[in-house]
Formats: sequence, structure tokens, C-alpha cells
Amino acid sequence: MSDETLITQSNLISKSKCTEYKDMNLGIDRMSLAINAMGDPCKRTPAIHIAGTNGKGSIAAFINSVLSLVNIKTGVTTSPHLVDWVERICINKSQISKEEFQSLSLTLAPIAKKYSLTPFECVIAIALKYFTLKEVKLLILEVGLGGRLDATTAHKYRPIIAFGAIGLDHCEYLGDSLERVAIEKAAIITTKSTVITAAQHDIVKRVLEETAMRKQAVIHWVDPLPSDWQLGLSGSIQKENAAVAKGVIESLKNIGWTISKGQIREGLSLAKWPGRLQTTKWKGLPIVLDGAHNPHAAKQLSIERDVWSDQESGIIWILGIQKRKDMIGILQKLIREKDLAWIVPVPGQQSWSKDQILSSCPEYKNQIKEAFCVEEVLSALKKQSRWPSPPPIISGSLYLIGDLFQRQVLTN
Repeated sequence: MSDETLITQSNLISKSKCTEYKDMNLGIDRMSLAINAMGDPCKRTPAIHIAGTNGKGSIAAFINSVLSLVNIKTGVTTSPHLVDWVERICINKSQISKEEFQSLSLTLAPIAKKYSLTPFECVIAIALKYFTLKEVKLLILEVGLGGRLDATTAHKYRPIIAFGAIGLDHCEYLGDSLERVAIEKAAIITTKSTVITAAQHDIVKRVLEETAMRKQAVIHWVDPLPSDWQLGLSGSIQKENAAVAKGVIESLKNIGWTISKGQIREGLSLAKWPGRLQTTKWKGLPIVLDGAHNPHAAKQLSIERDVWSDQESGIIWILGIQKRKDMIGILQKLIREKDLAWIVPVPGQQSWSKDQILSSCPEYKNQIKEAFCVEEVLSALKKQSRWPSPPPIISGSLYLIGDLFQRQVLTN
């Protein structure tokens, strides 16, 4: 596949991430019809369905790590990708090959065109067909957006439902109140399913409990794992995400799999999920990456900084924030009195500029600078007498981080 276009004959999947929301058309009917036309792939394969505002990918990574360790053949869909669409479709820890992805894209193109599938729906269709061909035994389906009308919800056999933290995001699609967002996400709960959830805001808790009761589902609230659990992902929030994953794995006994506590511990310790509080390097110098792109995630990142040495003297942020995101909410959670924020564009996306930010938030006039790209900021920092400590943090968008990985600007 070329770097310019990734290809279905109906031209529905573009290599550019910018089509992700431009072509957004929430609704489950198209996907249900397409799945039926495909012969109901994975119809009898049970799925772990994961929803939430933040933490979905981390929960999926934790679960997948454990299932890979114990050799349960599992098909996994996640979103978004950082560099390539094929990242979204894995069997355990092995991504679908570009050749297989393209072949299935071409095979399914007539169905995709007939039912006007969006790029995200095309990927889910490809995934389900691929998982059927490879005879997976279990699915992990990460909700793309919301839940009730998400393409992943078209898969009917979802006996285990998992929720990460639920907050406000994608309000243009899900509603502008926490209750409305929670209702959209809670709608994935299936009849008599097992629901595992992290602690939630009281409004969200009420919605989840009412929905579970109506669906005769059993809901389990989990506490963050204690400090003696070693996790493969950094940050205190991962104790919460890993607790959800642990609860999910323990609930697999209800559908035929029993995994020991020792195997769960080991699997959680081996989990990997790039771009989330990840320490990497630029020209040998440390950089921290975190894809926080909404106020809820920014608040958690702000909590994480409190345990870093020297953070009270100020942090240098490199932020790329899409125009459709709550810029004010993000900055209010991240920027403290001694911090400095460099604003950069998110490649391929409409982004907040310095002038636009200051017109809404003039209080940051002495703390915000602007650069054409991340490398411009890093080069300027390198010319100073010492590299910042804590290291600079690149945040605000997973698309920004994905672009840096794609261009190999950063190294592990």
C-alpha cells in the first residue's frame, strides 16, 4: 500500500486520518445489513466489548496481553491507529498484514459501497471477516465512538461488557451533558451480560446501574489495583484500567475459560500501548508522550505530574489540539503558573493556533508560544544550557503523536 491511499475499490478508507470524523455517520443499521450480507462473520464468537471516554485502548491492551500469554486465540479491534490502519486489527499481538488488509478491502468493497459504510465501519467489517477466516475463539472490540450506534455494537454476541472512565468528549455526536453521553455508552450492555466498570461519576453510575438492571445484567465495580501489582503501562490511572481488565479476565470463567491469578499478574505486567504516558527519546534526549485530547484525560495527566520530581518548577508542554476539541478545558487542566506551552498544528487536522487560544484565554499570554512543528520546539530547547526536567511533554492529540512515529522523529 502506498503512503497516499489505502485502498478499497470504493475508496472509503484513506491513509489520511482526517477522514475519521469527516465521514462520520453514526447509525448501526448499515453495519448490521453489511454483516448480514457478509454471512454473519464471527456470529458465534463471544466478544468482550469495551467502552468509555478514556482508557479503552489501555484496557484492551491489558486484556490482550493476558490472553496472548495463555494462548487464547483472540481477535482484537482498537482505534485510532498511530501510523497505519492495520494497527487496528490484531490476532493477539500480531497485526493483520498489509496484504491481507488490502485483499479483504477489495473483496468487501461491493458490500461497503452498497451499504455506504464509513471508514471505521469498513475496518470493523474487514476485522470480523479476517477473524472468521483465522478461526479466533474470542473477540475484544473497542468502541470507536459512543456505543449505542457504534459499528462494533452490530456484533450481537457480547457477553462481557467493560467500561473505562466516562466523561465528556465528542459532544457534537453524543450530547452535551454527562448523562446523555453515559446513556449512549451504557446502551452497549446486553441482556444478562457481565459488566465490569471502574469508578464513575455519580451521574454515570446511576445510568449504568439502571441500564444493567433493565437488561438483567450483573454489574461489578472494581477498585484500582494495589501498588504491589506491576503493570506494563505507566501512570496511576493504569491501576484502574488494569483492574477493569482483571475483572474482565476473571469473568471469562462464565463462558469457559479459567485463568489463574499468577497468569493475570504476569500478563498485565507485559502489556504495551504506545503514546500513553510513554517515555521516548529525540536525539538521545528524553520526551514524554501522552495522547490526552479531552479535559477528562488532561485532568488525569495533571494528576500524574504531581508525583514527578522537579515538576513544581514548571513543565514545558508541546500541544497540538484539534479545533473540535475542548481547548479551554484541556488547558485549564494542564497549564499551571510556572508552565510554558508551545502550540503546534496537528498534521492533517484543523487545529487551535496561539492567536485563537489567546482570544479565548488571554490569561495565558505569558505562557504560550507557537511553533510550526514539534521539531522546531525541540531544537530550540536543545540550544538551552540544559534539557528540561521533567522532560518536555507532547500531548493534545494521538494524531500528533502518530505523525511523529510515522516520520520516525522519536526513538524508543
